[in-house]
Amino acid sequence: MIRALTTRRGEMAPFLLLFPAIATMLFVVALPLVFSLWTSLTPYKLTKPSTLYDFIGLTNYIRIFGDWDFWAAFLRTILFLTVAINLEFVLGLGIALLINRITWGQRGLRTIMMFPMMFSPILVGFQFKFLFNDHIGVVNNALQSLGVTDQAIPWLVDAQLAMFSITLAEVWMSTSVFAILLLAGLFAMPRDPLEAAKVDGCNSWQVFRHITLPFLMPFAYIAMAIRSLDIARAYDLVAVMTDGGPAGRTELLWTLVARTGYDEAKMGEANAMAYVSTVLSVLFTWYFYRKLVAARRYMGGVE
Repeated sequence: MIRALTTRRGEMAPFLLLFPAIATMLFVVALPLVFSLWTSLTPYKLTKPSTLYDFIGLTNYIRIFGDWDFWAAFLRTILFLTVAINLEFVLGLGIALLINRITWGQRGLRTIMMFPMMFSPILVGFQFKFLFNDHIGVVNNALQSLGVTDQAIPWLVDAQLAMFSITLAEVWMSTSVFAILLLAGLFAMPRDPLEAAKVDGCNSWQVFRHITLPFLMPFAYIAMAIRSLDIARAYDLVAVMTDGGPAGRTELLWTLVARTGYDEAKMGEANAMAYVSTVLSVLFTWYFYRKLVAARRYMGGVE
Protein backbone atom coordinates (compact mmCIF):
# COMPACT_ATOMS: atom_id res chain seq x y z
CA MET A 1 0.00 0.00 0.00
CA ILE A 2 2.75 2.41 0.98
CA ARG A 3 4.72 1.47 -2.12
CA ALA A 4 1.67 2.13 -4.32
CA LEU A 5 1.15 5.57 -2.76
CA THR A 6 4.83 6.39 -3.22
CA THR A 7 4.70 5.32 -6.87
CA ARG A 8 1.57 7.37 -7.47
CA ARG A 9 3.15 10.44 -5.87
CA GLY A 10 6.19 9.96 -8.09
CA GLU A 11 3.99 9.82 -11.18
CA MET A 12 2.07 12.94 -10.13
CA ALA A 13 5.20 14.96 -9.31
CA PRO A 14 5.87 16.17 -12.91
CA PHE A 15 2.26 17.34 -13.26
CA LEU A 16 2.39 19.18 -9.94
CA LEU A 17 5.64 20.88 -10.92
CA LEU A 18 4.18 21.91 -14.30
CA PHE A 19 0.88 23.12 -12.83
CA PRO A 20 2.05 26.73 -12.10
CA ALA A 21 3.29 27.12 -15.69
CA ILE A 22 0.10 25.57 -17.11
CA ALA A 23 -2.10 27.80 -14.93
CA THR A 24 -0.12 30.89 -15.99
CA MET A 25 -0.44 30.00 -19.68
CA LEU A 26 -4.16 29.37 -19.20
CA PHE A 27 -4.90 32.73 -17.59
CA VAL A 28 -2.37 34.84 -19.51
CA VAL A 29 -2.67 33.34 -23.00
CA ALA A 30 -5.59 30.93 -23.48
CA LEU A 31 -8.39 32.87 -21.78
CA PRO A 32 -7.52 36.23 -23.41
CA LEU A 33 -7.39 34.50 -26.81
CA VAL A 34 -10.81 32.94 -26.28
CA PHE A 35 -12.23 36.25 -25.05
CA SER A 36 -10.79 38.24 -27.98
CA LEU A 37 -12.11 35.63 -30.43
CA TRP A 38 -15.58 35.95 -28.91
CA THR A 39 -15.49 39.75 -29.02
CA SER A 40 -14.51 39.61 -32.71
CA LEU A 41 -17.88 37.91 -33.27
CA THR A 42 -19.79 40.64 -31.44
CA PRO A 43 -20.33 44.41 -31.96
CA TYR A 44 -18.50 45.01 -28.65
CA LYS A 45 -17.74 48.68 -27.94
CA LEU A 46 -15.85 49.89 -24.88
CA THR A 47 -18.47 52.58 -24.34
CA LYS A 48 -21.31 50.02 -24.44
CA PRO A 49 -20.36 46.95 -22.34
CA SER A 50 -23.76 45.33 -22.98
CA THR A 51 -22.82 44.78 -26.64
CA LEU A 52 -20.41 42.06 -25.50
CA TYR A 53 -23.33 39.62 -25.41
CA ASP A 54 -24.73 40.38 -28.88
CA PHE A 55 -23.54 37.63 -31.22
CA ILE A 56 -23.29 38.80 -34.86
CA GLY A 57 -21.15 36.04 -36.37
CA LEU A 58 -18.69 37.06 -39.08
CA THR A 59 -20.14 40.53 -39.59
CA ASN A 60 -17.00 42.27 -38.31
CA TYR A 61 -14.81 40.24 -40.66
CA ILE A 62 -17.09 40.99 -43.63
CA ARG A 63 -17.04 44.68 -42.70
CA ILE A 64 -13.26 44.96 -42.51
CA PHE A 65 -12.79 43.07 -45.78
CA GLY A 66 -14.91 45.74 -47.43
CA ASP A 67 -13.02 48.61 -45.76
CA TRP A 68 -10.43 50.32 -47.97
CA ASP A 69 -8.54 51.68 -44.93
CA PHE A 70 -8.00 48.12 -43.71
CA TRP A 71 -6.74 46.92 -47.10
CA ALA A 72 -4.46 49.96 -47.41
CA ALA A 73 -2.93 49.19 -43.99
CA PHE A 74 -2.73 45.48 -44.92
CA LEU A 75 -0.86 46.11 -48.18
CA ARG A 76 1.32 48.75 -46.55
CA THR A 77 2.29 46.25 -43.83
CA ILE A 78 3.26 43.63 -46.42
CA LEU A 79 5.32 46.20 -48.35
CA PHE A 80 6.99 47.41 -45.15
CA LEU A 81 7.74 43.82 -44.12
CA THR A 82 9.16 42.87 -47.52
CA VAL A 83 11.42 45.91 -47.86
CA ALA A 84 12.65 45.79 -44.25
CA ILE A 85 13.43 42.06 -44.29
CA ASN A 86 15.34 42.22 -47.56
CA LEU A 87 17.37 45.25 -46.48
CA GLU A 88 18.15 43.66 -43.12
CA PHE A 89 19.24 40.45 -44.85
CA VAL A 90 21.57 42.20 -47.30
CA LEU A 91 23.11 44.48 -44.67
CA GLY A 92 23.31 41.69 -42.09
CA LEU A 93 25.05 39.43 -44.60
CA GLY A 94 27.57 42.16 -45.42
CA ILE A 95 28.29 42.83 -41.74
CA ALA A 96 28.67 39.12 -40.99
CA LEU A 97 31.11 38.61 -43.88
CA LEU A 98 33.19 41.62 -42.81
CA ILE A 99 33.37 40.59 -39.15
CA ASN A 100 34.20 37.01 -40.14
CA ARG A 101 37.29 38.30 -41.97
CA ILE A 102 38.54 40.32 -39.00
CA THR A 103 41.08 38.52 -36.83
CA TRP A 104 41.71 41.19 -34.17
CA GLY A 105 38.95 42.62 -31.95
CA GLN A 106 36.27 40.36 -33.34
CA ARG A 107 34.64 39.72 -29.95
CA GLY A 108 34.35 43.43 -29.27
CA LEU A 109 32.77 44.03 -32.67
CA ARG A 110 30.26 41.23 -32.09
CA THR A 111 29.26 42.87 -28.81
CA ILE A 112 28.92 46.33 -30.40
CA MET A 113 26.90 44.79 -33.23
CA MET A 114 24.25 43.66 -30.73
CA PHE A 115 23.66 47.13 -29.23
CA PRO A 116 20.83 48.29 -31.57
CA MET A 117 18.67 45.24 -30.86
CA MET A 118 18.98 45.87 -27.11
CA PHE A 119 17.05 49.15 -27.32
CA SER A 120 13.26 49.06 -27.04
CA PRO A 121 11.28 50.08 -30.16
CA ILE A 122 9.84 53.05 -28.23
CA LEU A 123 13.32 54.38 -27.47
CA VAL A 124 14.42 53.87 -31.08
CA GLY A 125 11.26 55.65 -32.24
CA PHE A 126 11.99 58.71 -30.11
CA GLN A 127 15.63 58.66 -31.23
CA PHE A 128 14.76 58.71 -34.94
CA LYS A 129 11.89 61.14 -34.40
CA PHE A 130 14.45 63.57 -33.02
CA LEU A 131 16.94 62.84 -35.82
CA PHE A 132 14.33 63.55 -38.53
CA ASN A 133 12.66 66.50 -36.81
CA ASP A 134 11.86 69.35 -39.25
CA HIS A 135 13.33 72.15 -37.12
CA ILE A 136 15.91 70.75 -34.69
CA GLY A 137 16.63 67.38 -36.30
CA VAL A 138 20.26 66.36 -36.70
CA VAL A 139 19.70 65.12 -40.26
CA ASN A 140 18.22 68.40 -41.53
CA ASN A 141 20.86 70.47 -39.73
CA ALA A 142 23.63 68.35 -41.24
CA LEU A 143 22.19 68.55 -44.76
CA GLN A 144 21.77 72.32 -44.55
CA SER A 145 25.25 72.81 -43.09
CA LEU A 146 26.78 70.79 -45.93
CA GLY A 147 24.83 72.79 -48.51
CA VAL A 148 22.91 69.76 -49.79
CA THR A 149 19.59 71.56 -49.27
CA ASP A 150 18.64 75.11 -48.37
CA GLN A 151 15.47 74.23 -46.45
CA ALA A 152 14.29 71.64 -43.96
CA ILE A 153 13.05 68.35 -45.43
CA PRO A 154 9.72 67.19 -43.94
CA TRP A 155 10.89 63.65 -43.21
CA LEU A 156 7.96 62.75 -40.92
CA VAL A 157 5.29 64.85 -42.66
CA ASP A 158 5.66 63.84 -46.29
CA ALA A 159 3.96 60.48 -46.93
CA GLN A 160 6.81 58.79 -48.85
CA LEU A 161 9.58 60.23 -46.68
CA ALA A 162 7.76 59.26 -43.48
CA MET A 163 7.54 55.62 -44.59
CA PHE A 164 11.22 55.75 -45.58
CA SER A 165 12.12 57.11 -42.13
CA ILE A 166 10.21 54.37 -40.34
CA THR A 167 11.80 51.70 -42.52
CA LEU A 168 15.27 53.13 -41.84
CA ALA A 169 14.64 53.05 -38.09
CA GLU A 170 13.40 49.45 -38.28
CA VAL A 171 16.39 48.35 -40.35
CA TRP A 172 18.86 50.08 -38.01
CA MET A 173 17.30 48.41 -34.98
CA SER A 174 17.05 44.84 -36.31
CA THR A 175 19.82 44.25 -38.87
CA SER A 176 21.93 42.81 -36.06
CA VAL A 177 19.52 39.85 -35.78
CA PHE A 178 20.48 38.77 -39.28
CA ALA A 179 24.15 39.59 -38.72
CA ILE A 180 24.36 37.46 -35.57
CA LEU A 181 22.64 34.41 -37.07
CA LEU A 182 24.56 34.63 -40.35
CA LEU A 183 27.83 35.04 -38.47
CA ALA A 184 26.99 31.89 -36.50
CA GLY A 185 26.46 30.15 -39.84
CA LEU A 186 29.87 31.32 -41.07
CA PHE A 187 31.50 29.97 -37.91
CA ALA A 188 29.78 26.60 -38.42
CA MET A 189 30.68 26.31 -42.10
CA PRO A 190 33.07 23.42 -42.91
CA ARG A 191 36.30 24.44 -44.64
CA ASP A 192 36.73 21.39 -46.85
CA PRO A 193 34.22 22.47 -49.57
CA LEU A 194 35.80 25.94 -49.69
CA GLU A 195 39.30 24.55 -50.11
CA ALA A 196 38.12 22.02 -52.72
CA ALA A 197 36.43 24.79 -54.72
CA LYS A 198 39.59 26.90 -54.69
CA VAL A 199 41.66 23.91 -55.81
CA ASP A 200 39.22 23.43 -58.72
CA GLY A 201 39.86 27.02 -59.82
CA CYS A 202 36.71 28.77 -58.54
CA ASN A 203 37.05 32.49 -57.92
CA SER A 204 35.78 34.26 -54.79
CA TRP A 205 32.39 35.13 -56.28
CA GLN A 206 31.78 31.54 -57.43
CA VAL A 207 32.70 30.19 -54.00
CA PHE A 208 30.35 32.65 -52.33
CA ARG A 209 27.50 32.10 -54.81
CA HIS A 210 27.55 28.30 -54.90
CA ILE A 211 28.90 27.30 -51.46
CA THR A 212 28.82 30.06 -48.85
CA LEU A 213 25.41 31.56 -49.64
CA PRO A 214 23.49 28.25 -49.92
CA PHE A 215 25.01 27.14 -46.61
CA LEU A 216 23.91 30.40 -44.94
CA MET A 217 20.35 30.44 -46.31
CA PRO A 218 18.88 28.18 -43.57
CA PHE A 219 20.19 30.65 -40.99
CA ALA A 220 18.78 33.52 -43.05
CA TYR A 221 15.33 31.92 -43.21
CA ILE A 222 15.33 31.43 -39.44
CA ALA A 223 16.07 35.14 -39.04
CA MET A 224 13.38 36.01 -41.60
CA ALA A 225 10.79 33.96 -39.73
CA ILE A 226 11.64 35.73 -36.47
CA ARG A 227 11.66 39.18 -38.04
CA SER A 228 8.46 38.62 -40.04
CA LEU A 229 6.59 38.01 -36.78
CA ASP A 230 8.01 41.20 -35.27
CA ILE A 231 7.41 43.43 -38.30
CA ALA A 232 3.91 42.09 -39.01
CA ARG A 233 2.85 43.29 -35.57
CA ALA A 234 4.91 46.50 -35.59
CA TYR A 235 3.28 49.20 -33.49
CA ASP A 236 5.61 50.98 -31.06
CA LEU A 237 7.99 52.43 -33.63
CA VAL A 238 5.24 53.75 -35.91
CA ALA A 239 3.11 55.06 -33.04
CA VAL A 240 6.03 57.11 -31.67
CA MET A 241 7.41 58.44 -34.96
CA THR A 242 4.26 59.28 -36.95
CA ASP A 243 1.24 57.76 -35.14
CA GLY A 244 0.07 56.50 -38.53
CA GLY A 245 0.20 59.93 -40.16
CA PRO A 246 0.26 61.97 -42.23
CA ALA A 247 -3.40 61.30 -43.12
CA GLY A 248 -2.97 57.60 -42.42
CA ARG A 249 -0.19 57.18 -45.01
CA THR A 250 2.03 55.25 -42.55
CA GLU A 251 -0.81 53.34 -40.92
CA LEU A 252 0.10 49.68 -40.43
CA LEU A 253 -2.18 46.86 -39.33
CA TRP A 254 -1.48 47.09 -35.61
CA THR A 255 -1.65 50.89 -35.45
CA LEU A 256 -5.02 50.60 -37.21
CA VAL A 257 -6.09 47.95 -34.69
CA ALA A 258 -5.13 50.21 -31.78
CA ARG A 259 -6.87 53.22 -33.32
CA THR A 260 -10.06 51.23 -34.01
CA GLY A 261 -10.10 49.56 -30.60
CA TYR A 262 -9.15 52.43 -28.29
CA ASP A 263 -9.72 55.71 -30.14
CA GLU A 264 -12.99 54.63 -31.73
CA ALA A 265 -13.88 52.12 -28.96
CA LYS A 266 -14.79 49.43 -31.56
CA MET A 267 -13.11 46.56 -29.77
CA GLY A 268 -15.01 43.82 -31.61
CA GLU A 269 -13.94 45.12 -35.01
CA ALA A 270 -10.37 45.72 -33.76
CA ASN A 271 -10.08 42.12 -32.56
CA ALA A 272 -11.29 40.91 -35.97
CA MET A 273 -8.48 42.93 -37.55
CA ALA A 274 -6.03 41.50 -35.03
CA TYR A 275 -6.96 37.93 -35.96
CA VAL A 276 -6.49 38.70 -39.66
CA SER A 277 -3.07 40.12 -38.80
CA THR A 278 -2.28 36.97 -36.82
CA VAL A 279 -3.16 34.85 -39.85
CA LEU A 280 -0.81 37.01 -41.94
CA SER A 281 2.00 36.37 -39.45
CA VAL A 282 1.34 32.62 -39.49
CA LEU A 283 1.41 32.56 -43.30
CA PHE A 284 4.75 34.36 -43.42
CA THR A 285 6.17 31.99 -40.80
CA TRP A 286 4.93 28.97 -42.75
CA TYR A 287 6.42 30.38 -45.97
CA PHE A 288 9.86 30.89 -44.43
CA TYR A 289 9.68 27.46 -42.79
CA ARG A 290 9.08 25.88 -46.21
CA LYS A 291 12.01 27.87 -47.62
CA LEU A 292 14.15 26.68 -44.70
CA VAL A 293 13.25 23.04 -45.40
CA ALA A 294 14.05 23.52 -49.10
CA ALA A 295 17.41 25.14 -48.28
CA ARG A 296 18.36 22.32 -45.92
CA ARG A 297 17.33 19.75 -48.53
CA TYR A 298 19.45 21.55 -51.13
CA MET A 299 22.46 21.35 -48.81
CA GLY A 300 21.81 17.67 -48.10
CA GLY A 301 20.60 18.22 -44.52
CA VAL A 302 17.75 16.59 -42.66
CA GLU A 303 14.30 18.18 -42.74
